[in-house]
Amino acid sequence: MTISEFKLKSKDEEPVRRLEIFTGSGRRREWRPEEKARIVAESYEAGETVCAVARRYGLSPQQLFTWRRAARRPMGETAISESMFVPAVVTAAPPKPAAKHRPQPRKREPARDVV
Repeated sequence: MTISEFKLKSKDEEPVRRLEIFTGSGRRREWRPEEKARIVAESYEAGETVCAVARRYGLSPQQLFTWRRAARRPMGETAISESMFVPAVVTAAPPKPAAKHRPQPRKREPARDVV
């Protein structure tokens, strides 16, 4: 059977117009640091866009933006240190002494005559 004779298994009896064959293990590519640095530098050149550079190397723009962000970070900040959080100690504030003042006497209104 040739590719042109291959038919879809559906009600439609049209032959397949496109057939894709995936080969390889499908694993992620590994980029050397020198290659990453060269691609990031190319994305900063005048007249270049991140999307165009990413497309040229088969990357997603998000991946290239991540590489650019990592390149801007100082060398010592690449790994997150374990001492990012410090313990917080919360103590209750001592109670304030009550103000010593006399309550004001209420003014009484004269009684009304009810008719």
